[in-house]
Amino acid sequence: MRLTRRDFAAGIVAGIAAPRIITGARAQGSTIKIGMCVPVTGPAAEQGLWAQNGAKLALAAVNKAGGVLGKQVELVIEDDQTTNPGIVLAFSKLAAQSDIVAFLGSIRSTQVQAMAPDVLKLGKPVMIGGTNPGLTHSGNPWLFRFRPNDSYSGRVIADFGVNTLGKKKWAIVHSTDAFGTAGGEALTDALKKLGAPPVLDQGYANNSQDFTPVVLAVKQSGADVLGTYFTFEGDLGIFARQLRQLGVNIPWVGSPLRSPRPSLRALRCTAPTASPIMRKTPAKPRRRSASSTATRDAYKTAPDNQSAWPYDAITILSAAINKAGTTEPGKVRDAILATQKFAGAEGEYNFDKNGDGLHGYNVVKNDKGNIVYDKHIDFND
Repeated sequence: MRLTRRDFAAGIVAGIAAPRIITGARAQGSTIKIGMCVPVTGPAAEQGLWAQNGAKLALAAVNKAGGVLGKQVELVIEDDQTTNPGIVLAFSKLAAQSDIVAFLGSIRSTQVQAMAPDVLKLGKPVMIGGTNPGLTHSGNPWLFRFRPNDSYSGRVIADFGVNTLGKKKWAIVHSTDAFGTAGGEALTDALKKLGAPPVLDQGYANNSQDFTPVVLAVKQSGADVLGTYFTFEGDLGIFARQLRQLGVNIPWVGSPLRSPRPSLRALRCTAPTASPIMRKTPAKPRRRSASSTATRDAYKTAPDNQSAWPYDAITILSAAINKAGTTEPGKVRDAILATQKFAGAEGEYNFDKNGDGLHGYNVVKNDKGNIVYDKHIDFND
């Protein structure tokens, strides 16, 4: 079965109105169980709520359409506490339940890295949103990515900044966690290939309260464009405010986070997600999507990549199990990898042998808090 962006839109309210369809307790063996490690507590708890909404929305649609292998699908959630030890513990609790057939992991690369050894040991499919390229290139056959990895985002940021904006003096600012480090390295490599090696590579610790030294380093570097990989919205907001306060007004191209702020008026983002306000497939800007309108009505805000990738993960996993005709891990793995030209909320999925489903990004502009589509850049290699 295939769930499109229209299904994403139409079902968002149903996901709120009928949660018992998704998570209600049932007799042993009467449901197909999928485990989900998600931040219920910790600094990413709000993002975790959106991830749950996306997954529950997809499950409601799957169950309404007949479920998986003739059974209803049940989501079993464990809190990863937004920490590496937390996700290891959450995954161990879920893995101990032998009737859970597959899992949703994290959007944070550092947490996926922490749980990866246990994923390999267990040998069941795990859907992830983390974008560190190494996650699906380290010999672990059980990780399947539902966002483009950072080798693509780095190339898109570099291509847009150099070839569209005409900027060659780059300052790179990134988190020192797995996501930020991999993103910074990918951007640096892409810039070097374009003849524009960065004049500054500046890391920062997550949950920083003062970015003044980082901003001053950018200002003193003489850079005429800024590239960033931020992990948490709170850090991004502080950084943006201090950029403005210290008079740094250069163009800014970065990896996106959930809540675009009016203060980030110069920020352009590479955006894989199609559902909220950024689309992968169109060649030109479009009116606000039905999914965006429905989500604003239901949640009083726009959906985002936190909810879109779990939505796609549940949708594609369910379709793969139905196609395989079994929950046997190896056959489900083969069915996921065979998924091609699947139109999901985040774009068209074409899985490669490594488990990467998406291979390109949009570039969008934050115009006083409104996200405006600019262009799409895709790579097929």
